[in-house]
Amino acid sequence: MASSAPAVSHGLNFRQLLQPAVIVGALGYFVDIYDLILFSLVRVPSLTELGFVDEARTSNGLLLLNLQMIGMLVGGVIFGVLGDRIGRVTVLFGSILLYSVANIANGFVHSIEAYELWRFIAGVGLAGELGGSITLVSEVLPKESRAYGTTIVATVGVFGAVVGGLVADLVNWRTAFFIGGGLGLALLALRLGVAESGMFRQMKGEVAVTRGNFLALFTNWKRFQKYLRCILIGLPSWFVIGVLVTLAPEFAKALGVQGEVKTAARAVAFAYLGLTVGDLASGWLSQRLGSRKKIVRAFLLLTLAASAAYLLVRGESVAVFYGLIFALGLGVGYWAVFVTVGAEQFGTNIRATVATTVPNFVRGALVPITLAFTWGKTWLAGLMGAAPGIPIPANATLGSAALIGAVCITIALWALHGLEETHGKDLDYFESP
Repeated sequence: MASSAPAVSHGLNFRQLLQPAVIVGALGYFVDIYDLILFSLVRVPSLTELGFVDEARTSNGLLLLNLQMIGMLVGGVIFGVLGDRIGRVTVLFGSILLYSVANIANGFVHSIEAYELWRFIAGVGLAGELGGSITLVSEVLPKESRAYGTTIVATVGVFGAVVGGLVADLVNWRTAFFIGGGLGLALLALRLGVAESGMFRQMKGEVAVTRGNFLALFTNWKRFQKYLRCILIGLPSWFVIGVLVTLAPEFAKALGVQGEVKTAARAVAFAYLGLTVGDLASGWLSQRLGSRKKIVRAFLLLTLAASAAYLLVRGESVAVFYGLIFALGLGVGYWAVFVTVGAEQFGTNIRATVATTVPNFVRGALVPITLAFTWGKTWLAGLMGAAPGIPIPANATLGSAALIGAVCITIALWALHGLEETHGKDLDYFESP
């Protein structure tokens, strides 16, 4: 009897996964990630064409990345609230239309001011895709198999960065933006076949239920703590992508890598290839082992080990450098489980709000992370006796990254410890005001 149960369960799961919400959600997140990571891929060539080099290129690159992330903070709240009020599917339409138009506009910029404006608008649009898709998939699949569904969405989605890395290597940076915007517009047609969540339709009939109340997350201390912990467990992921991978050319120079790393495009491709494998493994393992928390903890420790190796290995070949970047991506491959945990922690009436804002607040956290990294470089350079105005010493850059990374991972482990295990949790309930 025991041996036959898994076979029945897996067959049921497979059939349940073959539905429009999962397939279209995965393709939507694929385009979303392509567009989300695109600036990191074309940062160097685009800013060089606009007349920025060396430290000016790095500082303006971080500014543009931060503006995109601030846009995602704003968009996360807007699309999250709308997802609970007007529907998960409707919000997905608005999100993809906005970021597609913004990315096409990015291909036409000729000034840093226009670049800043359209990266911010693109960030607002990009905010709605992941949370809406994860919420929808979590609600249309049974609890026994929903982690498989969210894993498919996340795994196919992050592979968009791998494709983006290849595209950025082959075409002009402006063309890369046009391709991203065009893919998004093409995806709108596929959205027409996706039905709304049954849980949401049922909730709309409950006139006494308040939907999409973002402030409700802050009016109850226990609820706020849970929400904050959901955000904090994701911090290491964007420290790795936003600092260690995006600034791969600078780190390669500081580490004395034997070979040329001109842009971050190939580094991003290797990181997201690792993230794709990690997402698939973490989601599958969390379902098989019946625990979200154990898997997230294991991947956080893997991230710690990979970050230490990346920052300590000196004078290695480009191949080894990219291998370490793949390991970094593998470590932060708990993203699939991370976004699933956020969706599973809260009731139907604020689930889209949480599932959309949590990953975007993590992305937005890149702003203080990069500011702390920049401050740390200057502080450590001063301790090393470097005079103001001269290039930052390599050890100061590496030391600052090590310090900020250690803090992010420590905070994530602490936050994870206080969260409830949500594997197999029934999601058909409402949060009280």
